[in-house]
Amino acid sequence: MSPWLCKAGVTLRQAINDTYPDRDKRSDGWIGDARHQASVSDHNPDPKANNVVRAVDIDADLSGTSKPDFAGSLADQVRICGQTDGRISYVIFRSHIASSIQNWVWRPYVGVDNHNSHLHISFTPKGDNDGAPFNIPLIKGNK
Repeated sequence: MSPWLCKAGVTLRQAINDTYPDRDKRSDGWIGDARHQASVSDHNPDPKANNVVRAVDIDADLSGTSKPDFAGSLADQVRICGQTDGRISYVIFRSHIASSIQNWVWRPYVGVDNHNSHLHISFTPKGDNDGAPFNIPLIKGNK
């Protein structure tokens, strides 16, 4: 089976695209490149779950112009949504990570990529087949 993005990832990415149609997409992605494939990553297809990919990267430039930068606010709203929406596993942005491990509080992230150019969102297996809208105000999300 070919790799496929979990339904939660498709829904969240589409909501962001709909809300910010002029945004830069150069740092967007979902399926792992060679660097990702050499390690454990949610960007890699899960062969135990029909090759689902459980991560999306969203470019930090949401406006596509010199308008104010909303990516930090979006990252924070995704983090807050993760507190109650069991489909979000963790969020990484600008050298910080938030997950249920420490009650969704931002903490330093020291991975290979500091995620300054993009917001990384990983999903749980609950998001594989659940494409319901997310309750994230900056993307006009309401459950």
